[in-house]
Amino acid sequence: MKAIIVEDEFLAQEELSYLISTHSSIDIVAKFDDGLAVLKYLQSNQVDAIFLDINIPSLDGVLLAQNISKFSHKPYIIFITAYKEHAAEAFEIEAFDYILKPYHESRIVTMLQKLEAHFKRDKQAEAPAVAGTTGNNRVSHSINLMKDERIIVTDINDIYYAAAQEKVTQVYTRREEFTMPMNISELCNRLPEEYFFRCHRSYCVNLSKIREIVPWFNNTYILRLSDLDFEVPVSRSKVKEFRQLMRL
Repeated sequence: MKAIIVEDEFLAQEELSYLISTHSSIDIVAKFDDGLAVLKYLQSNQVDAIFLDINIPSLDGVLLAQNISKFSHKPYIIFITAYKEHAAEAFEIEAFDYILKPYHESRIVTMLQKLEAHFKRDKQAEAPAVAGTTGNNRVSHSINLMKDERIIVTDINDIYYAAAQEKVTQVYTRREEFTMPMNISELCNRLPEEYFFRCHRSYCVNLSKIREIVPWFNNTYILRLSDLDFEVPVSRSKVKEFRQLMRL
């Protein structure tokens, strides 16, 4: 796995390089202290991950990441910054992680472990690709969720359901609740349709988490989920499609 570091403070650059080399097998192929220099480098070089500060010369980290996110080959972007107010923007460009300075070594180690695990899994998913394809589009097995101004990389299988709440969407795993700054339609579009079903205008459910399908009034259903004491409704407009999905 190849990566670059973009950090204009020499000591911070060296410390991060040391931690990455010590706690992972990631190969740091270049280091930069200027945003435009990174764009020039990436025109002729491909990397798998970018460790990126926000306050850098020429082109700040957020604008740089927005440019990189449009590449056909999209490297993982890990922000390491002192500016917490850019977390929402980092989420919008689907950054892998957002780490605030001053950070603890344990936080970096945890991030590196998750990063290598996701890289390995994405490579395995690309392996069966049809001969002649580029393999640049990663198959998504995870989604970025937001909690307390942090980006949490979450396995899609950990999500049980999502519920619309005014202009935001609440996402529920077995033990946690996340507030997403988007409507439920936007969220559902980020989830793989083979696993998730928009069963109601206010709900999206993970089909694999359904424990019991209970007939309800007007020929609709109530869905009881494994491990959670919550019932998700199926609206009348979605009943036919739901029956076909579940072979009822």
